[in-house]
Amino acid sequence: MNKADLIDRVASDAGINKSQAEAAINALISGIEGDLKKGGRVTLVGFGTFSVSSRKARTGRNPQSGQPIKIAAKKVAKFSAGADLKNAVNKKK
Repeated sequence: MNKADLIDRVASDAGINKSQAEAAINALISGIEGDLKKGGRVTLVGFGTFSVSSRKARTGRNPQSGQPIKIAAKKVAKFSAGADLKNAVNKKK
């Protein structure tokens, strides 16, 4: 499923038009992104938690030449699935 498919699904399930569904999804994504930029966490009970994690600088290898390269430290977004989502994926109720 891509973003367009999700917009179609939200529009049909909520009984709203596609532009309203797109605005709602964009607002959700923007809200999550904004909080993660500040270093916060976003928890959707039963679905999961979005958070920011730091990766340390490390040495990697260039796959073409095999030469070592330095990989800079950076922050990455993480998602941890909640119990309800895990159970739904595993078809437990």
